[in-house]
Amino acid sequence: MKKLAILGLITLLLTGCTIVRIDTKSIDNIIDVVLSKNNTLYNRVGRGYKYYVPRGVTYIDSNGSNDKLYSNGVYYYLYLDEIGYYYKKNIKFKKDPLKYYSREIKHNGKKGYLEITKKNNLYLIEFFYNYARIEALATEKDINDIILNSSYILSTIKYNHNIIKLSLNENFLKNKEEKYNVFSSKKQNENNFLRYEEK
Repeated sequence: MKKLAILGLITLLLTGCTIVRIDTKSIDNIIDVVLSKNNTLYNRVGRGYKYYVPRGVTYIDSNGSNDKLYSNGVYYYLYLDEIGYYYKKNIKFKKDPLKYYSREIKHNGKKGYLEITKKNNLYLIEFFYNYARIEALATEKDINDIILNSSYILSTIKYNHNIIKLSLNENFLKNKEEKYNVFSSKKQNENNFLRYEEK
């Protein structure tokens, strides 16, 4: 029995299992821990992008590059800046000390920011990272959960460069239409047919 216990401990040590505990009481810690991981998960695919929707968050609807999500009474509005991604637009941000929370974010070569603005008894959360932005309006008690879910969503967004390049082509979405009138006269063709039959 002792040999099995020792063998089990050695196996556990050699397999390299790691557990990362996220302190969800600190916004800074949530962002730093989640964004520092190289997340490759995804369970939602759109035209030119894919990302991971965490457990407890429900995908509701999509309108082009805008997705609507829902969790615990709060709607999340996700906007994907495919043009900014394609042209590698530089993010300009200036910290605002008058906001409830304002911070520039840099992780894994990606930039962004998080701003939280208090409006009456609600808080407007604007989280921009990886050429995508999530906006949500919630009470103070929901802020940390929203930041946690948003961090997972934004950190897992992967763009398909070739599809975005095609979609930015002005002729990509144009239909080739041919005007056809079912009521137009075709007497000329009928006359030729009748002459042929007569011969």
